[in-house]
Amino acid sequence: MTLEQLRIFVAVAARQHVTKGAADLNLTQSATSAAIAALEARYATRLFDRIGRRIELTEAGRLFLVEAKAVLAQAAAAEKVLVDLAGLAHGSLALVASQTIAGYWLPRQVQRFRARHPGISVAIAVGNTDFVAGQVRLGEADLGFAEGEVDEPALAVLPVARDEMVLVTPVTHSWAWRPPAAPEQLLAGPWVLREPGSGTRAVLEAHLASLGLSAERLNVALEYPSNEAVRAAVEAGSGVTVLSRRVAASAIRAGTLAEIAFPLPTRRFLALRHKERYRTRAAQAFLDLVAETDGD
Repeated sequence: MTLEQLRIFVAVAARQHVTKGAADLNLTQSATSAAIAALEARYATRLFDRIGRRIELTEAGRLFLVEAKAVLAQAAAAEKVLVDLAGLAHGSLALVASQTIAGYWLPRQVQRFRARHPGISVAIAVGNTDFVAGQVRLGEADLGFAEGEVDEPALAVLPVARDEMVLVTPVTHSWAWRPPAAPEQLLAGPWVLREPGSGTRAVLEAHLASLGLSAERLNVALEYPSNEAVRAAVEAGSGVTVLSRRVAASAIRAGTLAEIAFPLPTRRFLALRHKERYRTRAAQAFLDLVAETDGD
């Protein structure tokens, strides 16, 4: 069994398709099929069921996939150690960030890092806070950045910046000229929110709890998986929401959103790293760069 065979197996399993897996690895279909066939023949175990033009992992294939990914992750970690021996002239840095950070804070940090270390390639994945924590825990990313509070024993959490939250409404909403005078009035909304598991939604729910209100009582009209979709829905008149000022600022300036005077907590942007996994020089250099300017 070789690392190349494992890479091919994982790629095909991810796509559930030989041709697409081959394309991802820039291999021919015949070479990819041969590698899978060699694995199955060597261990007398069927890894995929062929169903018409489709393939599906067998139970053995699903169990093997977990171990194959673990081996490839360990091999990648070993490679990073060797790359580190050459300093920061070459290498890679895998980052994962929640949406607000990825869209409105991280690009500037990455640009500054690339200007300082042009030989380091940077890859960025985006998801909600739960996704970010999971990717760092599994070793899929060197560093994660999230705006939601993270409770993961395996992860070290470092505050890197602060973010102001604002309550915004369509300019036609009654709150635009008569803000809610009591916390109970917040429940009416109607609300347009990010999905459960997002840091932005978690801030709102925690704030409601501090006011003695249950988030389950909110009149939630719509849920969207991105900040931009939430902002657009509110601009269109679908309801009210809480967003990072970084996300809402341009719409507030343009007069398409109304900012409501209602006190909200400031949240933290957090850097996440695995406590026990090897920390590369590139990862440490990125953290050092962010700390230099207090994460502006």
